[in-house]
Amino acid sequence: MSGAFFMRAWTGAFGMKKYSRWFLALMPFICAGCKPTPPVNGHVVPEAKLSKGQLIQSDPNRMANLEIRNNLDTLYLLMDKLYKRNPSEWKKSGAASREEAEARVRNAVDQHTALPGLTERDTKAMQRALDPNFKGDRVGTLIYGLGDMLITAHGGKRVMYLIDGLDAQRVYNAARNVEIAMWLLAQRKDSAGQPLLLSNALSERDQNLSYERLFGSMIGRTDLVAEFTAEKYRRAVIDYGQSFFGGQFLQFLPVSEVAGAASSL
Repeated sequence: MSGAFFMRAWTGAFGMKKYSRWFLALMPFICAGCKPTPPVNGHVVPEAKLSKGQLIQSDPNRMANLEIRNNLDTLYLLMDKLYKRNPSEWKKSGAASREEAEARVRNAVDQHTALPGLTERDTKAMQRALDPNFKGDRVGTLIYGLGDMLITAHGGKRVMYLIDGLDAQRVYNAARNVEIAMWLLAQRKDSAGQPLLLSNALSERDQNLSYERLFGSMIGRTDLVAEFTAEKYRRAVIDYGQSFFGGQFLQFLPVSEVAGAASSL
């Protein structure tokens, strides 16, 4: 008995040495495969810092929160670009500077309250801004309407938690509203035949489609969250079924002597 025991121990030790050499030889390749892709020109994937609120947020919550955060950031960038290209608009708001006009719009959107001096909200504010007869600040009104509409589509919230839910159809409709606003911005003209707001430019001298790209990024994010939300409950049923059947029929079979002996009792 003792001779067989030492023979097995020696064979196991010899085998371990052989596999250890192979493992050490393959280690550089394994580490190379685990090494993250280096950033190009300093472009690194943005990653939100861990906060207390994330502990009570599900994966769908986090996805929706990142979407609305990034969409609002894009919207404010769009506002800044539109104000710079249409400087007469912010002066109509009564603000002392462009920065003050932008701060008013941002505060109204972030607080989900009415914009000072404007009675319309969400889609009605968007319609007002793109009305050829409107004499007020088109840029501020349009950006406010878009932001208020996006937050309204997310249940009136910028941050969602476990107890919150999304209506997939409302989020999908919000993406379509952004598409409509983009098209109207490019097409609507005043009585003199001039664009209501200068944005994209496509000519032999000037080519600038940055406004369209900003609109497109908002549409893409919103559409993705809408589709993900629509599949959430279906995926919950599928995940439950996979765990149930997997737990019942996909059990690993014993391979060791101890487990085999125990299973035969």
